[in-house]
Amino acid sequence: MAIFDLLGRRWAMGIIWNLSKGPATFRALQGCCETISPSILNSRLKELREAQLIDRSLDGYHLTSMGEELFLLLKPFGAWAINWAQQIGPEIGSR
Repeated sequence: MAIFDLLGRRWAMGIIWNLSKGPATFRALQGCCETISPSILNSRLKELREAQLIDRSLDGYHLTSMGEELFLLLKPFGAWAINWAQQIGPEIGSR
């Protein structure tokens, strides 16, 4: 349940999703996650580092091997979610 708690926090999965494309600096992540506040981003990065899903290097933040494995498990949910949202309609899917 701990992983579901972590992933259910605002922007946690968005950060993982963006880092799946490669390393990113704090500012680059903030640009990708347009509505995220600096304090929330900082908190999520700290939590994801403590969970050993991401790490920081000279290139910025990046997924660890466990983070990459988690992303591969989450990736099918992205396709499923798009299909689900199309089937239930925009008024329900945007909630």
